[in-house]
Formats: sequence, C-alpha cells, structure tokens
Amino acid sequence: MNFLERSYFLLLLSLFASIAEAGAISSLKTFVQDTRTVRAAFIQTVLDKNMRTVQRGGGTMQFERPGKFRWVYEKPYEQLIVGDGTRIWFYDRDLDQVTVRKLDLAIGTSPAALLAGSSNIEADFDLTEIGLQGDTEWLEAKPKAKEGTFEWVRLGFSPTGELKAMELHDNFGQTTVLTFSRVEQNPKLSAELFKFSPPQGADVISD
Repeated sequence: MNFLERSYFLLLLSLFASIAEAGAISSLKTFVQDTRTVRAAFIQTVLDKNMRTVQRGGGTMQFERPGKFRWVYEKPYEQLIVGDGTRIWFYDRDLDQVTVRKLDLAIGTSPAALLAGSSNIEADFDLTEIGLQGDTEWLEAKPKAKEGTFEWVRLGFSPTGELKAMELHDNFGQTTVLTFSRVEQNPKLSAELFKFSPPQGADVISD
C-alpha cells in the first residue's frame, strides 16, 4: 500500500464527532448515524514493525457523507485526495501524477467503511472494547473478510465521546497513527471542495 492509498484508508476513519455516549463502540455507532460533515486538522505518523518512526506528515481534511471528502497533505509532501461520490482522485504534486479509482471498489471492507459505509458496521467488522487507557477509551475493529490490507484498526475517544486518535496496523507490520485537532462537526462545506480536475499535462492512471 503506497503513501496516498494508506492516507485514503485513514481519511474516512479520521472523521469524528463530539458525542456524549458511554463506551467507544457506542460513540462510533452514534458518529456513523449522526455525523454528516467534518472539518479538522491532523498529524499522521507511520511506524515500522519495531515501532520506529519512518514518516510523519500533516494537513487538513473535510468530509461529507456519503463518499465525499478532501484530504490535503501539507507535509512532508504536497498531496491531495478527493472523493467526489463516485471516484477517488489521488494527486501527487511533486510527481505531477493523478491516480483515479472507483469509490465502491476502493472502500469495500477497508477501514474507510467503518465510518463512511453503511450504519450496519458489525456486518463487516468485529468490534471489541479495549477499555480505558489514560484518559482515552479505545475500541478495536477487525475486518471479517480476510483478503484486506490491514489486520486491525483502533479508535480512541475522550470521556465526552470525541475521537482523539486512530491507529491502523497493516499486513506489512506497519502502524499508522492519526491525531486530530481543530475539530468541527457538521460544518457547512462548499460542494467545490469535492470536485477535482487533473492539472493540464499531469500523468493520469486509472483502474
């Protein structure tokens, strides 16, 4: 899984809400039911199997369910991921390269489906309460399908139900950690945020 693909899977998992519910699983289910749009800043850290940092980045994101999002990486490289409801566009500015995929094929039972898919989360994932660690309540989600690219996803909520952090452990032994700030739940977002046209001269790759 390359950096942009990993970022996309994490994208939809990084959407969160201020939810006054007891327990991380309850908070997740309430989020899926009640949250339509999100705007936030994020920091992303990728760790190898020995838990050493191999990459660190950050930026901003906006999201509108179902299937529309804009994920902007400001560092370490300028990259953009846009979902327009039917397709996902990955743009690497340094390479001047665009990759486009069908939205339904890209989501499937990926981590993105936890928050962007149907409200019937437990049809595709086994959810387990991990419990309180410090001031964070954690849950773990494991995909029921075995052909995916990740083993588990963990979501951490504050005592008031706001999602504070997310961890993804993939089949290559790497762990990606997202932390969030400047959270806005259900803001009004412009439709233009979720439109993308490849820059003139860019190399376009499609499935």
